[in-house]
Amino acid sequence: MNRFNAYPGPVRASRPADRYGRDVLSSPRTTSRLRAQRDIPATPGLVLEDVESGFVGEIVDVGKVAGELLLTLEGRGGARRRFPLGPGFWIDGEPVRIVPPPRAAPERPTELTASGSIRVRKKATTILPSRMWVEGKHDWQLIDKVWGEDLRLEGIAVEELAGVDHLAEMLADFKPGPGRRAGVLVDHLLPGTKESRLVEEALARHGNGHVLVLGHPYVDVWQAIKPGRVGLKAWPHIPKGTDIKAGSLAALGLPHESLEDIGIGWSKILGRVRNWKDLEPSLLGRVEELIDFLTQG
Repeated sequence: MNRFNAYPGPVRASRPADRYGRDVLSSPRTTSRLRAQRDIPATPGLVLEDVESGFVGEIVDVGKVAGELLLTLEGRGGARRRFPLGPGFWIDGEPVRIVPPPRAAPERPTELTASGSIRVRKKATTILPSRMWVEGKHDWQLIDKVWGEDLRLEGIAVEELAGVDHLAEMLADFKPGPGRRAGVLVDHLLPGTKESRLVEEALARHGNGHVLVLGHPYVDVWQAIKPGRVGLKAWPHIPKGTDIKAGSLAALGLPHESLEDIGIGWSKILGRVRNWKDLEPSLLGRVEELIDFLTQG
């Protein structure tokens, strides 16, 4: 290694310091050469001289051997020798103590959003012209809790239809087209239901390739939350003529007589939702499809 050819070598004292300690019965040795030592991390590429042997070399490796942390120096002609860390080295004629290199910071674990996607640390995108429509306030709140971070990153706004019977009117006003898509999530979208008839009529009048309507089978989006999260084995069957929200709260033993009761009850239910794992697959799949549709056009 040419970098060592011009190295003149240290001025040798008549009695060099013994880096491994001395015989307590022997005569004292001078330690003046090792006073005022600086702590230097064992960094690959650092050139050291071992005081005891006079070996000069560049640190090429630092690692444990038989439980002891050793550094490896490579000197002239590629010769290599190992030394324990600590005192007993020189750098440019100055005594130093070689200490372990700083530990690398641990890698930050991958962070996920509530929807299970990898969290991206950047500012939200500007809101796009495309929209996601849901039937009501509770649908919007549930989607925002699980997918809100993803939707804001993509620039997709979620708006309320206030009922699927307003879908045709909303499409007429919105005028979907290239770069302006409408993705719609409908409750209880099953063959033969009122909801399916209303969707068919709206699409026949205002539908095109820039509109996608999907639905889940539940009468109310509350039932898309896994019942175990609220302490039920299954969501109760609510007979026709009984408000499904009031009936569900009654099954949970919560107040359900007024709109305020229903709002408070829903807040408690929503508070039990932690992430996508607390939702039924039939809702998860539809929302993911809508997000994909809206971000592709």
